Amino acid sequence: MENLFIETLIGQVRALDQFGTWTNKTDEDILSEKYVKTKADLQNIPVIADIDEMKIQDIRLIYQAIALAFEKKTGIMCSVVMEMSHEGFGRAVVIADKIVITNKFFKDAHRFSFRTYDKLIEEGDKLLENALKIYEEYKK
Repeated sequence: MENLFIETLIGQVRALDQFGTWTNKTDEDILSEKYVKTKADLQNIPVIADIDEMKIQDIRLIYQAIALAFEKKTGIMCSVVMEMSHEGFGRAVVIADKIVITNKFFKDAHRFSFRTYDKLIEEGDKLLENALKIYEEYKK
């Protein structure tokens, strides 16, 4: 596995594969299919549209991966709270103890993506690092 964030994310994604559809795909292929969209891909997605339940679940998995990675690093349980309107406006929050360690607002969530697989890794690592810093800062 590449890193803790990707390990936790792919673990959750593969756990949802009830019928073995992704068995023969690499972790990178699966995550790229779910989360990577080029500028050309985004041009085919309308700016104003409703978000489907699968996309909401994909976004939730990112924040659940942050929570799980945080738990693995610190031993402190986390909760993910996410609310999303049908129009793609919403918020995802990861809470450890009484501390909000990740807080993200969304607009146009139906267009949520990363430009490259490396950008997904980079952003996930950044979210996890920031969560750890925030927790440590507020525990002082």
